[in-house]
Amino acid sequence: MQDLNDLYYYAEVVEHGGFSAAARVLGLPKSKLSRRLALLEERLGVRLIQRSTRRFAVTDVGRTYYEHCKAMLEEAKAAQEAIELTRAEPRGVVRITCPVALLQATVSAMLADFMASCPLVTLHLESTNRQVDPVAEAIDIAIRVRPPPLQDSDLVLKVLGNRCQCLVASPELIARLGEVKVPADLTGWPSLGLGQPQQEFIWNLDGPEGAHAAVYHQPRLVTADMTTLRSAAVSGVGVVQLPVMMVTEQLAAGDLIRLLPEWSLRHEIIHAVSLHDVVYCLQCAACWII
Repeated sequence: MQDLNDLYYYAEVVEHGGFSAAARVLGLPKSKLSRRLALLEERLGVRLIQRSTRRFAVTDVGRTYYEHCKAMLEEAKAAQEAIELTRAEPRGVVRITCPVALLQATVSAMLADFMASCPLVTLHLESTNRQVDPVAEAIDIAIRVRPPPLQDSDLVLKVLGNRCQCLVASPELIARLGEVKVPADLTGWPSLGLGQPQQEFIWNLDGPEGAHAAVYHQPRLVTADMTTLRSAAVSGVGVVQLPVMMVTEQLAAGDLIRLLPEWSLRHEIIHAVSLHDVVYCLQCAACWII
């Protein structure tokens, strides 16, 4: 196999305009460079450099060869930098925004673990349910939760996971109103709604064998705060649709019961967007979100 060092030596000779200058930069004897370049020309069967005591000139084929050698060296440098980047310890300030419920449910613990493992990183975190503009607000990473499909944009996007939804109610409410066997059984049940009062509230469910059902309801409580909705559901105020991750403990403790488990509600995609590929610094922790 061809010694790639010869290509490096040749590129340095051309870059510095002669053997003497290249030898000084490389810390090698001029005679060694001249000998290595002569062997390279012999293997290639072409003259790369016209030599004389007074003149140094790169031939046309030598110029073409130099451009390829230079490109190879730049790629090698980029490969080395990529490896060094993966080994470098993350540092600096990272500005992050995250929806309130997601932060409370999982992301806060994830970020704490991340900061413990990366002591040189400082986080500036905003908990908000509004859609943040990373460009206008100088945000490094905006964590979002959206139903598919995700909108196209010029931002770097990293999908972190899916957030599944479920319908839940307290055992007391179910005991009072009866067992729910099909979506239509929920008609007339007291409900809780995530969102704004002026919107329409519908439970859209997909069932076995391609079945679909839409149950319209008028919530007794409407709020953008999932924690409040969960507390109301545990107290027996009504049925609520919430992310599974928000009610995992309550389901395990028997404080809430999942309704129509064979029917699925829409899922949402947890993802992070940024101006640049700074999401890399959190990829090692992204698995903790789900």
